[in-house]
Amino acid sequence: MKFLFVIDPIKNINPLKDSSAALMQASSKKKIEVWTCTPQDLEARGDEVWASSMRAEVCPWVSFKENKCIPLAEFNCIWMRKDPPVNEAYLYATHLLEVAERKGVKVINKPSSLRAWNEKLGALRYSHLMAPTIVASKVKDLINFAQINHDVVVKPLGGKGGQGVIRLTKDSPGIKAMIELITSQEELPVMMQKFIPEVKEGDKRIIIVNGEPIGSINRIPQGGDFRSNLAMGGKAEKTNLTAQEKKICTELSQQFKDEGLFFVGIDVINGMLSEINVTSPTGLREIETLSNKSVSDQVIEKLLEII
Repeated sequence: MKFLFVIDPIKNINPLKDSSAALMQASSKKKIEVWTCTPQDLEARGDEVWASSMRAEVCPWVSFKENKCIPLAEFNCIWMRKDPPVNEAYLYATHLLEVAERKGVKVINKPSSLRAWNEKLGALRYSHLMAPTIVASKVKDLINFAQINHDVVVKPLGGKGGQGVIRLTKDSPGIKAMIELITSQEELPVMMQKFIPEVKEGDKRIIIVNGEPIGSINRIPQGGDFRSNLAMGGKAEKTNLTAQEKKICTELSQQFKDEGLFFVGIDVINGMLSEINVTSPTGLREIETLSNKSVSDQVIEKLLEII
């Protein structure tokens, strides 16, 4: 069996922290050949897509066995784990991966769903589970929302890991100029949400695999920052799911399965859904460290059940 991981350059991956590394190592333990490439290594020749890929020995970490161009149809599964931004290059890569999908290759996550589920906007499908939210580019509408809700956070729709997320109040100096800046003079929509003060107690990342929650961590903001993302210095703590969080997972489960979203990370703050991460959800290493369980092994086992 042969898996291809479409990822950022391997030299940029920290095996002690990276969820892609955990999945690659778990695959190798199952005697699955692990190959890697970047989106720029994909190319179409007629109706066949190929990847200039490297076969990797990933236990304990990477040494490369061989490097060659392989038709994607030769792989049993392709993991699309390239980090955002979801730009033109990313979108074109998903179209190329669809060619392999049409030839029967399992692509995780489904390319069309990677395009359809923006990690901020996707959660709007379940707006009743969220804090009050607006997505807009008009300055007056965003200021009005801030005035109604008093304390808000603003998120760029293409961001990752908490980058570019800011907190404003209705009385913030220069709020109009700030919103003009982040919307590029009303050219780009942004997401604005009512600030949830309970975020100081944690922002929970829940990993959902084939519709089933298999692990979670609570991320605590540090150093006076309201952002809890691990990439922003948030501290991971062991946690269990509350009844409300289990209810959220149950409500999302079937649609994830129906739309080919096999590996998803959702974020929940104080019982309210915040984001649905589908491109390259993180947190596996921290969950494994805190739970002393090999969650990545469970992910691969669940995948092998459906290939």
